[in-house]
Formats: sequence, C-alpha cells, structure tokens
Amino acid sequence: MSEPILVIGPTSGIGSKLVTKLESWRMPYLTAGRHDADLPFQADGQPRWDDLPEKLGGLIYCPGSILLKPFHRFSDADFLADFELNALGAVRAIRAALPALKAAESASIVLFSTVAVAQGMSFHSSIAMAKGAVEGLTRSLAAELAPKIRVNAIAPSLTDTPLSEPLLNSAQKREAAEKRHPLQAVGDPEDVATLAAFLLSNTSKFITGQVMRPDGGLSSVKLF
Repeated sequence: MSEPILVIGPTSGIGSKLVTKLESWRMPYLTAGRHDADLPFQADGQPRWDDLPEKLGGLIYCPGSILLKPFHRFSDADFLADFELNALGAVRAIRAALPALKAAESASIVLFSTVAVAQGMSFHSSIAMAKGAVEGLTRSLAAELAPKIRVNAIAPSLTDTPLSEPLLNSAQKREAAEKRHPLQAVGDPEDVATLAAFLLSNTSKFITGQVMRPDGGLSSVKLF
C-alpha cells in the first residue's frame, strides 16, 4: 500500500498500539489527535482537514467513551455527548476524508463499536446506542462505497487500555472482568490493533460490511 492510512486518535490505548503495528508492517500513516499529531485538532475539536493528502489508503477512527450508569441517571446531554463523539465524530471524519479515499485505487475504513451492542449489558444504554449507530453506519457505507472502499467495524469487549482503567484498577475488578468472558481474560490492545491493521491492509481485500468481535467469546459463547 503506497497511500497513507489516516489514524484518528493515535496517542493512547488501541490507537497507540495500531501506530506501532503499522510501522512494523511498513504501512505509511499520518495521525490526527489533540497532541503531537500530524493533523492537529482545531479549537472546535475538529482536525485540520485542509492538510489531508490528495490520496488516502485508509481511515480508522479510534476515539471512544465509557460512561456507565443506570438508565434513569443518564441525561439527554449524556446521550448526546456519547453520540457526538462516537457516531457523529466518525461521520465527520469520513465525510472530510472521502475525496482522498476515493482518489486512491482502493481504500479501507475501520470504525469501532462495542460488545455491548450485540450483548445487552446493564448500565451501557448510552454507549450501546451510540455504537449501535456506528454499526449501522458501517453496513450502510459498505454498500454505498463498494467496490472501491471497504468499510468494517471492530467491536471489542473490555480491553486493557487507559480508557478502561477505572474498571480494572484492582485485582478484584480485574478477576471479575476476566471471569465474565469464556476465554477468562480481558482484551489485549495489541490483539485489537493487529485486527485493525489487518482490516486496513490489502490482506483483507475481500472483507467489507463486517463487525469483527474480539470479545473473548462474550457475545456468542456460553460455557454452561
């Protein structure tokens, strides 16, 4: 792949691991983030899209949120904030990058969902609603942008990243989280980054419209 991948949200968690993975796979990339980015964010929170190259081989939108509480305690502002960051943020990024993606011979878009869309979970109503929209966007754009641009999503379970630190910050919390998964572990960001790099690469050239689930079996397997 000669055209660069645009990585939005490269400084932490899965995004950081992905940048390292792209380097090891010798896939060119550029980044957009609030700190130390090739495409710095403006005051309104949007990247400086005028700095995009003429062609992009791919786009991955990594920003996400984890706001968990009982449904009756969520405000309209909570739901809107999750939707704004997770769904509309992805929409704006794709819209801005689409001319450069279309100019490439072929391209790949990768978005992030969550296991909580496929597996109903208490206290996840806001993020599940926002990421459910991301999954719908993934399938719709996969149809609309085929055959030149592939669009897929990754829906991990709880992954050991800074975003998840409050849910894993004690031995008891980590053990309980591991036991909820058939594979008896929480997600490794390195594994999710490897899947993302695969979906961005030409190795996955026959895959589109899919929601890949590195979730330790949580959404599909019941041991007993």
